[in-house]
Amino acid sequence: MAEEDRDPGALSGDQERRLRDYKIQSRLSNEEYLRSHQEVKLLISAFIREVLLKRPENIREFAADYFTDPKLRDKIQEKMKDNAEP
Repeated sequence: MAEEDRDPGALSGDQERRLRDYKIQSRLSNEEYLRSHQEVKLLISAFIREVLLKRPENIREFAADYFTDPKLRDKIQEKMKDNAEP
């Protein structure tokens, strides 16, 4: 491909490689974080469960109310205790 035919916004081969490596490293880092923070998994699964049970019309409003509930921390800690017990 001639130089004038190249997309000026396209990444070079080296930039694509670095971006790919960055994406891989980010995914690994995110996975490690989620594995070491069980409360995040419980928080997300509890939220999804509530959504599926209640089927709110306005999901954004429901999510805002859910995640700003002052009792949410206690609820998640209780679920963590329940999961820790044999």
